[in-house]
Amino acid sequence: MTKIIAIICNYELLEDRVGGMDYFFWLFDKQCKQNGIQIDWFFPNKAIHGDYSLFHIIPSGSITLEQKFIDHIKSQSVNYTHIITHFLELCTPFFYKVKQVSKAKIIGVDHNPRPLEGYTFNKKINKKLKGLLFSRYIDSFIGVSEYTIKELLKDFGKHLQPKTQVIYNGINILGIELRTTRSIVKPTFLTASHLRRSKGIQDLINAVALLPEPIKKSIKIDIFGDGPYKLQLLSLVTALNLENCFNFKGSSSQLNAIYCKYDYLIHPSHEETFCYSVIEALVANVVPVTTEEGGNVLKIIENKKNGFLFKAKDIAQLSNLILQIWEGKYSIEINTRKSIETRFSIDKMVDNYLNLLL
Repeated sequence: MTKIIAIICNYELLEDRVGGMDYFFWLFDKQCKQNGIQIDWFFPNKAIHGDYSLFHIIPSGSITLEQKFIDHIKSQSVNYTHIITHFLELCTPFFYKVKQVSKAKIIGVDHNPRPLEGYTFNKKINKKLKGLLFSRYIDSFIGVSEYTIKELLKDFGKHLQPKTQVIYNGINILGIELRTTRSIVKPTFLTASHLRRSKGIQDLINAVALLPEPIKKSIKIDIFGDGPYKLQLLSLVTALNLENCFNFKGSSSQLNAIYCKYDYLIHPSHEETFCYSVIEALVANVVPVTTEEGGNVLKIIENKKNGFLFKAKDIAQLSNLILQIWEGKYSIEINTRKSIETRFSIDKMVDNYLNLLL
C-alpha cells in the first residue's frame, strides 16, 4: 500500500531563482515515489519549472500555509504517516492543531536564522514558553547544522535534545562548474544572496566606499539576487557615487554555471543557518570572503587557507580585506572544491530524509 506524507514548505517557487532546496525537493520526490511514498506538497504557489510539473502541489493561495493545511486535513479523508515542515516557525499552536486531527509523525526542520545581536528579552521568554507548551506536538526536530541545533535548544529548551538531529543541506555538486584559474591582482567579485538587511550587502557597499579612488574607478562587483532591501541598497550606491562599482544582476537560475566566472565571492551576512552560497562558491573553486558569524556557520572556512573571514558589520576590516586581495597581497592557490565535495552532497541529504520515513 502506498504511504502518503505531507510536506509543508513556506518557500516560494520561482523559475528565476532555482537553488539547493529546489534540487533537493526534485530528487526527494523522485526517490520517495521509487520507494512507494506519495507526497502532498504544500507551497505558497504552484510551479511547473524543473520537476515541479511532476509534483502534487496544493498551493496556499491567499491564506497561510498553516491554515491551508488545517483546512485540507479536516476536509480530506487522507491518513498521513509523516508531516514534514520546512521554513515554518516551530513550536506554535499550529502543531497542536495538527495533532488534534492527525496521528502522523511530525518532523519540524529548522532553517531559520537568528539575529546577530540575539533576541530581545521578551522574545526569549516567549520562545521558552512556546517550547514548554507546543514542543511536545513535534516528534522530531531537524537542524541543518550543529549551530542550528544549538540555537534551537537555546530558544525552546534543552529538554528537546533527545528529539533533535542534524541533517546537513545538500549541494548539487556535479552541476556546479569549476573555475580553473584565479586572477592574483584586480580579481573579479560577485555576491549571491536574497537582498534583505541581514545579508549585509550594505556593509559591502560602505566598505567599497572606503577604498582608494583609483580602485573605485576599476573594481566591479556583481550582485545576484533580489529582495525587499534592493531599493535601499540602490539608494546607498547612488548616495556614495558607486554606480561604477556595483552591477545589480537580479535573480538567476543559472548560478551553478555563473560562480566559476569569478575569482571571489563576497558574502557579508550577519546570520545564516547553512549558507548555500559559500558552499557553492567553494565547490566552484571560487574563494569566499565572508563573516565569522554568518558565512562560516558550518566552520568550513579556514582563514587565509580556503577563504577569508572578517567580523560581521566590521566595514573597515572588510574594506582592508578587499584592498589586500585587489592588490594581490592576499591570495589563495588551492582548489577549494576538493576540501568539501564529499561532505555536502544532495544524495546524502535525500538519503538522510528518506531514513526518517522508512
